[in-house]
Amino acid sequence: MRALVTGGTSGLGRAMASALAASGATVALTGRSRADDIAKTLPRAIGIKLDVRDEASVRRAVDEAWTRMGGIDLLVNNAGMGMIDVNPAFMTHPARFWEVPVDAFRAVVDTNLTGYFLVAREVVPRMLAAGGGRVVNVAVSEATMRRAGFVPYGPSRAGSESLSRIMAAELRDTGVTVNLLLPGGATVTGMMPPGLTNPAFLQPEVMGPPIVWLASPEAAGVHDERIVAAGFEEWLQRRSS
Repeated sequence: MRALVTGGTSGLGRAMASALAASGATVALTGRSRADDIAKTLPRAIGIKLDVRDEASVRRAVDEAWTRMGGIDLLVNNAGMGMIDVNPAFMTHPARFWEVPVDAFRAVVDTNLTGYFLVAREVVPRMLAAGGGRVVNVAVSEATMRRAGFVPYGPSRAGSESLSRIMAAELRDTGVTVNLLLPGGATVTGMMPPGLTNPAFLQPEVMGPPIVWLASPEAAGVHDERIVAAGFEEWLQRRSS
């Protein structure tokens, strides 16, 4: 299995890249910085600089990953910006949508929605030509998409979820599968304000078992599913029964 994980230098992306590498996959992890340093900590991993907002950067990064790994079997669209990048006090002093700077709105949408589009647009035609592949788009809870004080993060994630569903509809029966994977709750990552803790918060490693399963032979043909990592074992049991 050859996997490309965007936003793989921290948080959910790093956890998924680590789990895939530990399972035996060859992993290309990307980021705007530190990708090489993080890749050196994992077996069979390479780091590639990538800004998902920039079409030329996406093309160069995908070319490099495809060449160095000999192809891409799994794309994990994960790179994103959070509310902390717009309003560091978003949990305690949320901004109303008309108070959000336009530049900040565009930056989050460009990363969380347009970035998913640009990377998938570059990878999927190669997968189709190669005879198949898998795309996993990282998602969030539906409540986040309509929570007060969550503009532009909520709308950007609602858009990427819609994009994923349309991708799945258009790729049905092509050999390229598309699925959504979300943690299932607030997760301890760099997107949360420093010092904010709660025993109920999930650890990024919750994404490990489902992403490894989605890369496995058992997941061949699994398509257009919305998998909640925190409930993955129960989901898998229901699927098997």
